[in-house]
Amino acid sequence: MKVLVVGSGGREHALIRKIKESSKVDSIACCPGNGGISFDADCYNVSATDIDGVVNLAKEIKADFVVVAPDDPLVDGMVDALNDAGFATFGPKANAAIIEGSKVFSKDLMEKYNIPTAEYRVFDKADDVIEYIKEKNEFPTVIKADGLALGKGVIIPETLDDAIAGVKEIMEDKIFGASGNNVVVEEFLTGPEVSVLAFTDGRCVKPMVSSMDHKRALDGDKGLNTGGMGTVSPNPYYTDEIAAECMEKIFIPTINAMNAEGRTFKGCLYFGLMLTPKGPKVIEYNCRFGDPETQVVLPRLKTDIMDIFEAINNETLSELDIEWSDEACTCVIMASGGYPKSYPKGIEIKGLTDGQLDGVTVYHAGTAIKDGTLVTAGGRVLGITALGDTLEHALAKSYEAVKNIEFDNAHYRKDIGQRALRMTRLEHNEV
Repeated sequence: MKVLVVGSGGREHALIRKIKESSKVDSIACCPGNGGISFDADCYNVSATDIDGVVNLAKEIKADFVVVAPDDPLVDGMVDALNDAGFATFGPKANAAIIEGSKVFSKDLMEKYNIPTAEYRVFDKADDVIEYIKEKNEFPTVIKADGLALGKGVIIPETLDDAIAGVKEIMEDKIFGASGNNVVVEEFLTGPEVSVLAFTDGRCVKPMVSSMDHKRALDGDKGLNTGGMGTVSPNPYYTDEIAAECMEKIFIPTINAMNAEGRTFKGCLYFGLMLTPKGPKVIEYNCRFGDPETQVVLPRLKTDIMDIFEAINNETLSELDIEWSDEACTCVIMASGGYPKSYPKGIEIKGLTDGQLDGVTVYHAGTAIKDGTLVTAGGRVLGITALGDTLEHALAKSYEAVKNIEFDNAHYRKDIGQRALRMTRLEHNEV
């Protein structure tokens, strides 16, 4: 089987490394890929959002299966176009990908079908938002751009002045473009956050192992929001009891709701959850694998991933038993200095051989090959990922490896997994 993976980040690299393990796969292509992915797949210079270009590439290389990984092409209908051209695919069609493509749609869906989430209001005028926030006078509050915004379309102002400035940035200055034409204002929820990715063929839903993301740029959950500075799996806050409650009240009801709306979802549905004092609630849905959650979830997958992808495509997921490793997995992101704001590119990366390092897996998010040298090409550059018998063991391996990789002004958090580690120790009554 020849598999084409669409995308260029750490998530796509994690998918490709797992697909490489499949006994069904002879070759892997990726578009556009990146410097590190080029060691594991044949990369083609076709944009991940170029629907016609990807369809033509799939025809040219005679792909047997196409995995569409990023949100933009899913929301824009790439899977629809590939299916129309006769290709087997992994990923939802556009009418289902709207669950991420529009926050307004997803919030209205949850309200209609009684899926637990934060209280909210939707607005299309900045003045109305500001008036509402003044009336509520509850801080912090949560303001979300309606559409896609590279995972950064959420602000959590602590004061009225910050809220007014944020609303104007989103709705008037259009820092997220047309995604800010409408906004959702939500109540601020408290509790541990959990990321749960789930395989679904539209009939059956099979959650993957849980993970914990670290969104803030700096240690102690300080600094600006990022696409994610690191992840660990499992998430110790996500107990078997909570998992059962989520399946009953959130996962199955969401799949049923999408079916009832004529928007059957097939692919990976990401549930961003908050474990509040009143029970688990949905913070957000994503229509695809999370990044960097994928980097700690897929290394724990024991079942052939192509068996899963084919079962989803054929709507036979209920017949497949999916197995997971009991090991812990950790990913520490090495980012460019200045991320998530402006940062330089083209800086040489030292310490890797063919993009990898013994003892860990290095997933490449923002790298390129320039004149035969591996260089930085993005904000999040590398995801240093390790498996271990315990969370502590895996973290030690990730951080030891980070010391052996160098590029100028590399930035990474020193406290990835520490909150999870504290919770794990409490569970075992350890000091």
